[in-house]
Amino acid sequence: MELNPTELTPVINRLKRAQGQLAAVTRMLAEGRDCKDVVTQLAAVSKALDRAGFAIIATGLEQCIVQKDATMNTKDLEKLFLSLA
Repeated sequence: MELNPTELTPVINRLKRAQGQLAAVTRMLAEGRDCKDVVTQLAAVSKALDRAGFAIIATGLEQCIVQKDATMNTKDLEKLFLSLA
């Protein structure tokens, strides 16, 4: 299954933001910032990654339904989805 890069532009942007947030978490730890602030920022990174993963899977599901992609079956897609849970 090959995903359409145009459809994934928002996902790529979300991952880039998450990358910046993760760098901020690392910086906050090195600076000895308050635990609450670090955990809040880390939770934001986690949520951004989850959303990106779900968007990728949703795009894949749509593609499989529309194009009848024989390389991915329901069980494979379910495993991918559950790996994010």
